[in-house]
This record gives sequence, C-alpha cells and structure tokens, in this order.
Amino acid sequence: MAHEDRNLPVWDPALRLFHWSLVACVVGAVVSVKIGGNAMRWHQGFGLAVLGLIVWRLQWGFVGPQTARFCAFVRGPREILAYVRGQWHGVGHNPLGALSVLALLGLFGLQALLGLFTYDEIAFRGPLATLVDSYWQIRLTHWHRMLEPLLWLIVLLHVGAIVFYAVVKKEDLVRPMITGYRPLPEGLAEVPRVQWDNKSYLLRLALTVAVALAVVYLASGVWIPAPTPVAPTPGMDW
Repeated sequence: MAHEDRNLPVWDPALRLFHWSLVACVVGAVVSVKIGGNAMRWHQGFGLAVLGLIVWRLQWGFVGPQTARFCAFVRGPREILAYVRGQWHGVGHNPLGALSVLALLGLFGLQALLGLFTYDEIAFRGPLATLVDSYWQIRLTHWHRMLEPLLWLIVLLHVGAIVFYAVVKKEDLVRPMITGYRPLPEGLAEVPRVQWDNKSYLLRLALTVAVALAVVYLASGVWIPAPTPVAPTPGMDW
C-alpha cells in the first residue's frame, strides 16, 4: 500500500491544548511582569497556570498516547547521533528535539516553582513565600530573575529549530500541532497507534487534570491561614 498521501494522527487534542496554553501563559507572564504594579497578580496567576500545565504534561508523558510518552521519544546518544546522520525515521519528537522538550519542561517548571516563594521587597510576595524566612525569599527571588535569560535562550532555540525545519527541510512542524495530523514520513516501517477517541483516553485525561488542579490549589497558598492581626497597644491612661 502506498503511504505517501496518508495523514497520521500524531498529537492528541489534550497535548495540543497544553502546547498552545503554555505559549499563551508564558506570554502573559512576561507581559504582566514587565507592566508590574497591580499586574503582578496576573503574573502570579499565569505562573500558577504554567505550573499546573507542567504537572499535567509530566503525567501525560507516562499515561498519554504513544507519541506523548517520554519512552517514545527520549533517546540516548546513539539514537541522537543516528538522527544527526539522517538515519532516524519516525513521527512525533525526534531524538534531538526531545532534549528541547525536556529542557523547556524542566526550566519552566523550575521557574514556576521559584516564583511561589518570591518577594520583591516592596509589596508583592509569592503565594507560598510565608513558608520560608525572608533570607530565602530574597534568595529564591534572585534565582527566579537569573533564570529568565536562560528561558529566553531555550525559547529562541526552539523557535529557531521550527524555522530551520520549515526553510531547510521543508517540513511544517506548526500545522501538526494545530491539526494533530502530519503526512506519513518516508522510510517509516511501523505506523504508531495514536488514539484519542476512546473512554480510556478520557478517563486518563480526567485523572491527570484532577491531579494538576490539586497541585495548583496547593501552590496557590489559599490553604495557609492568614496571619493573626496584631492588637494595637493600648494608650496610657492619664
């Protein structure tokens, strides 16, 4: 059977929603922090959303469809070298692109965690800042700011790789992340089974979303009791 004109299901709906939601939340976080002031509350909200998305994606890397699972695309040096030599054929993330995925998940997850404990020494504190002393609030805020250039670098590399594929390899990586489908690559011997139209998919999706929401709730700090207000010192009765 000729496969050249077939479209393969590659990215399931939940994974595509994660991808574009993460893009939107990162943009929102950057814009809000640059505005500052009252927009910092929005920055906090976007940061919590990023944390929830990362938690969900980590789970989906183990229970999601085949192309979403880490075991399907995270490879060792031998496979990466084979890809560089043009000897790798597959769908989904390639062995080299897998490194970009892991870097993005790790760095954005770390940035979101650090943001929970930040303090700008003026008025804004992260939702869990009161759980650590002032020294660590300042320390973690410093790391939160120092990590930003590294995040810009990994994002630029990610976008640069997409442009490289589009211009040099004539391969559109954006459209499959919108539609979920891509043409069957040449030299692919085995067609992966990527299904998202069954009850098992919906059940796994519901459970992973529930865990991610629980983590966001805990990270929001709403469960931390408000500090007891200090009673005013009574004036001296003359």
